[in-house]
Amino acid sequence: MPLHGRDVVSIRDLSREEIISVLDDAKKMIPLAEGNRVSSLLAGKLIAMAFFEPSTRTRLSFESAVHRLGGSCLTIAEPNANSLRKDDNLYDTIRMLSSYADAIVLRHPNEGAARMAARTSDRPVINAGDGVGQHPTQTLQDLATIREQLGTLAGLTVVLLGDLKYGRAVHSLAYALARFDSEIILSSPSAFRLPEELRENLTHEGAKVREEPDLGKAIRDADVLYVTRIQKERFLDETEYRTVVGPYNVDARVLAEAKPKLIVMHPLPRTGELAPEVDQTPHAVYFRQAFLGVPVRMALLTAVLGPTKRGG
Repeated sequence: MPLHGRDVVSIRDLSREEIISVLDDAKKMIPLAEGNRVSSLLAGKLIAMAFFEPSTRTRLSFESAVHRLGGSCLTIAEPNANSLRKDDNLYDTIRMLSSYADAIVLRHPNEGAARMAARTSDRPVINAGDGVGQHPTQTLQDLATIREQLGTLAGLTVVLLGDLKYGRAVHSLAYALARFDSEIILSSPSAFRLPEELRENLTHEGAKVREEPDLGKAIRDADVLYVTRIQKERFLDETEYRTVVGPYNVDARVLAEAKPKLIVMHPLPRTGELAPEVDQTPHAVYFRQAFLGVPVRMALLTAVLGPTKRGG
């Protein structure tokens, strides 16, 4: 059980073999996630859900994962109502949660918060997203989707589209793709390019990375199109927003020249960058992607905490 008792702060904390092991276990968890089988793998385990930033899919999929495995949750999901409003600091809160629970799932608006929490806690800490930093469980969910749909993770051509500067989901995914010898094509407005330091790290790790601002050219030979939203709130003027973002919106017309087996992914929520008409095409897999967050998190929690007893 190589992950037993370990923190998972970044996807880089996991080796290629450990990633594959989690994905293999997640595949076995699908009947449990669908409610077709019952499990007590985490019976008696209490997991603290410390969400200091708004979340719907990530928090609910973690809670679903815990409950499907017979465990229990202790949830902080209203940051403005908890004791941090009374000047409690994160260090003290993590120390407190460590004495209450068997593991901590943390989402925080500040990059680096999860790493600090891992150093502070004597219980395993799983990063559920920290600022513009990392989102490792989203990446495991993304990899599970790609492998299920395409049958492999190796040697694919993946387009990362949209906000590559602030998007922690694409930051994590890019590092993982480098582990599997994928070609990474970056397509974004110039103001939202992948940070140069991250790109240098990817290149140092042997990743094949190139930029292609023209969306049509970018997806022509792609196996995966990973779409992220560009936040409207980062623009002072809505006209400027529409001008900058418009060429990077995905609809059925854009996909007309794509490979028949191209899959379109999105971490959700979406706004105008991904048209509802794409839902009806064979390319759309983002709702399946959202579901797979449950079995993936079930597998990761079981690996980190260890099964209480045989179940399922």
